[in-house]
This record gives sequence, structure tokens and C-alpha cells, in this order.
Amino acid sequence: MLAYTSKIHQSIIFQSYLRYLSLARRLPLSLPSCSFSTSGSGSGSSQESNFPNLLNHKDWLSPNEVVNIFHTLKEPNSLLPALNQLSKRKDYKPNEALYTTVINKLAQAKNFDGIEEVMERIKGEKGYRLTDDFFYNVIKIYGNVAGRINRAIETLFDMPNYHCWPTVRTFNFVLNLLVSSKQFDIIHEVYMGASKLGVEIDACCLNIIIKGLCGCDDLDAAFYVLDEFPKQNCIPNVRTFSTLMHGLCERGRVEEAFQLLERMEKEGIDPDTITFNILISGLRKQGRVEQSIVLFDRMMLKGCDPNPGTYQEILYALLGAKKFVEAKDFMRRMIFKGVNPSFQSYKLAIQGLCNQNLLEDVEWVLKQMVLHDFVPKMGTWRQILQCIFSGSGSFNCITCEEIIKN
Repeated sequence: MLAYTSKIHQSIIFQSYLRYLSLARRLPLSLPSCSFSTSGSGSGSSQESNFPNLLNHKDWLSPNEVVNIFHTLKEPNSLLPALNQLSKRKDYKPNEALYTTVINKLAQAKNFDGIEEVMERIKGEKGYRLTDDFFYNVIKIYGNVAGRINRAIETLFDMPNYHCWPTVRTFNFVLNLLVSSKQFDIIHEVYMGASKLGVEIDACCLNIIIKGLCGCDDLDAAFYVLDEFPKQNCIPNVRTFSTLMHGLCERGRVEEAFQLLERMEKEGIDPDTITFNILISGLRKQGRVEQSIVLFDRMMLKGCDPNPGTYQEILYALLGAKKFVEAKDFMRRMIFKGVNPSFQSYKLAIQGLCNQNLLEDVEWVLKQMVLHDFVPKMGTWRQILQCIFSGSGSFNCITCEEIIKN
């Protein structure tokens, strides 16, 4: 009976492999040619003909009409000349909408020097006020698009010269920009400038500082900031504790991370999915599989829904511990919940199950892999064929390598 079942599995897997080879042979080796329209490129003369002569425009232009004109300009090099023409008209009334449009279009054209020229122009003009939203947009362009982080900081501290004071949102954006770019040596300097800018420190601001300190491996200072929350009239939240737990787990201090979890719950703060993911990942990296599964179950009991990252951490823990049958069963559970295991998970599961000669389980994992649009690579097929033919006397006349080669 076992021999008969083994032959069935061999037949199914062989059929899948032959379909794979047949599909591979039919796949086109070249990509279809693509044609690109160049109707919008135009020549220099056509660009000049599209350039509006605002200086000689006789009709009175309303602010909305001016903004629409700049919206329709297709040639980036015409933005600043058009703005110069506009400034010489009697009906010139600059406003935030106009300058936001000009700056956004300059950013799209990667003309960041042009943005600095516009900002200098604004500083010399009067009769209107710019809001924090305008500067938030400019700072975001400098930081995320232009990569001019120093210019983003300068713009933040230059805002009072434009008669505008930054909100905590803009201030925190600059702090987070510095953390993301790992400029940890400047964060404290910017943070200390909050009072000069009239910014009231909030929990988000302190969380960013903690993130930065964890990033530069100064956990003692990060915990000091945690103790500063009450002094700043702020209350730590789940993000505060999760950031510290991540810093601890990354350095192998998982027990301290769990102590922080206890403190967090005593203070009435419920852990979220990210918190549990951090702790499960920390346990997995130390090979503590059973504890990670217990924590996963505890998470479910607390009504905290796991996300795909949670399931994947548990699956990697099982695969790393060479518990391939349990990993296959957990895959089944994931798929039932609508969560698809990663390509690497399928690959590792097939490899481990093949090493244990569990053909039936290999067949199931292989089917799921293909059903979820993953294509097994040649190395995976090689392992499967080796599993099929290992120890089978009726196939000793031909090697696995010869079968794959043919």
C-alpha cells in the first residue's frame, strides 16, 4: 500500500515538473517592442510659442487665473521668466497658491536652485501671509525629493523671518527626517531649538528622539527620554514602548523587552500587533520557537489580530528550528486565513521535507506554491526529484542529474 501511494505521489510530481518544463520552453525569450509617444517633447521654438507673454496681456488677471496659467505651463524653464513677467504687472498679487504651484512644478523638474530663488523672492515681498502648510511642503521637497536635508533644517528655523511659526507637525517632520537619514549628531541641536521656534514638545516628538537614540545604539539615553515624558506633560504611548522594545531585541536583550511589556501593561497601555511582532521576532532570532508560539497564542487571546508579518515570523521560527511538518501545518493555517507564505518559506519547507523523505507533504507544499503564483526554480525541482528517486531500486539505471539534463 505504501509503495502504491509513493508511486501516486511520484506520478503527480512528475506531471507538475513536465508541465513546468513545457511552460518554460513556450515562454518568449524577448520582450515585445514598446513605442513611446514624443508628442509632448516638442522643439525649442514650440516651447517658446507656448510661453505666455504675461507682460503684454491686456486683461486684468485674477489670482485664480494666474494660478491656472502656471498650472498649464509645460516647459519648466519658463516658470521663473513667467514669474518675473507677472511681478511687473500692476495687478500682481502674489499669494500662497501661486507660489505653491510654482515650487511644486520646479520640484517636478528637479530645479531645486529655482526653488531657493523663489524663497528669496518671497522674503522680500509684503502684503500676504504664508501658512505652515506651505513651509511643510517646501521642507518635504528639500528633504524627500532634493536630498537637501541641511536646507530643510535652515528653512524650518528661517520660518519666523517669513512671519510664520512652525507647528509641531512641521518640527517633528524635520526630526524624523534626521532620524531616517541617520544624522543623529544634529537631532539634539534641532530638538533644543523647539523653544526658540515656539514649538511645544509632544509625545510624537519624544518618540522620534527615542527612535534616533536607539538607532545610534544609545539605549540608556533613550530610557532617560522615557522618564522625561511626565516632565514634558506628555504620556508615553504604544509607539514609545514598541520603539524601545525593538532597540532591545535588536541587541539580544529580549528579557528586558518583556519587562518593558509588563511595565507598559501596568500603565494601562495595550500592546498592538507591531509590539507582538517585535517580541516574536526577538524570540525567533534566539531560537526560542515554543515561546514565540505561546506569545502568538497570547496575542490572539488578547484580541489583537496578527498581520502577515506575524504569521511569517512564526513560520520562519518553525523552519529555522527544522520543524518542517509543523511549518507545513502552520502554512495551511496561514492560507486558510488568507495570508500567503513567502517564496523563501515554500523553498525552505520543500527542502526540509525532501530531506526527511516526506513526499506527501512535499506534494502539498508544491501545489500551494504553484497555486499562489510562485514558480519553483530548478534547484527546487532537483531536490524534489532526488527525494523521489533516493533508495528506489527500479530507477537505479539512470541518475537524477541525467533526468534533469535531458
